[in-house]
Amino acid sequence: LILSPFPCLSFRSLCIFFASLHCHLYPCENKLPEISIFFLLFILSSLFVNYTSNIMSILSKSDTMATPSFHELKKQASFFFKEKIRTARLALTDVTSAELLTEEAINGNPDARSLSSISKAAFEVDDYWRIVAILHKRLLKFEKKNWRLSYNSLIILEHLLTRGPESVAEEFQTDKDVINQMGSFQYVDEKGFNWGISVRKRSERILDLLDKRPVLKEEREKARKLTREILGFGSFSLRSKCQEIVEHSSSSPIGRYGKCNSNFNSLENLEQEEHLVLLEQKEVISVNDYHHPFIIDESKSNASLLLG
Repeated sequence: LILSPFPCLSFRSLCIFFASLHCHLYPCENKLPEISIFFLLFILSSLFVNYTSNIMSILSKSDTMATPSFHELKKQASFFFKEKIRTARLALTDVTSAELLTEEAINGNPDARSLSSISKAAFEVDDYWRIVAILHKRLLKFEKKNWRLSYNSLIILEHLLTRGPESVAEEFQTDKDVINQMGSFQYVDEKGFNWGISVRKRSERILDLLDKRPVLKEEREKARKLTREILGFGSFSLRSKCQEIVEHSSSSPIGRYGKCNSNFNSLENLEQEEHLVLLEQKEVISVNDYHHPFIIDESKSNASLLLG
């Protein structure tokens, strides 16, 4: 196998090696040449063969270990490939962790932890434009067959509007027509859950935030106040309150119905989950974001903010 001549090299080391080789051979290229992609895929295939062989050897030597099902092996293999491809993209391309996190949230289930990380990353200038570009691109590609991707983009956008840089509201004014179009979407899944209602409510809320500055200001102030309370003396009481709400919703008929009719995680409980995520963070999150270069100041123009 390809790794046999380099037994002491890790996958990350190989990625760094190919990145250095790529920079030496193609100093003016930002993207990988086809030969580098070929070698990368070859390495991934070889690593997967080694990974599978190790699993099979362990299973054959262990009499007490239960043989995993095909579904479990498939899940492990999928996770293995995703992690290696993620590492390769970080090492061999100019993609950032914030970009990958945004893509993963759009393609999967955007939970409170990933949303919090994305909103924090948006306060970095470079990551801000990368995140914004991904959301613009996804919203422009709204298709009924891939509605979940656009819906996840709305969830991320709503979180950025209330917790990210203030310039997000101005940036997405051009997407209001697409967001308004999403409000007429209708889809009922095989379990009878009407996702069209969820999409419509989400799009209406975002349009209110984009059109009504007082509403946006109020929502941002609520989020800022809540963050202060969670990180301050009210942490214990808020944690208890959130847990009581979650327990009550899970025991009520409505809560059970929502879980039965949704193959997503409960998107309506994102706020409650976010409270607990903030409590678990070890570092104190700064809630005073007024000095960020993307925050709109009435006395300055957007151009002066970016140049300054």
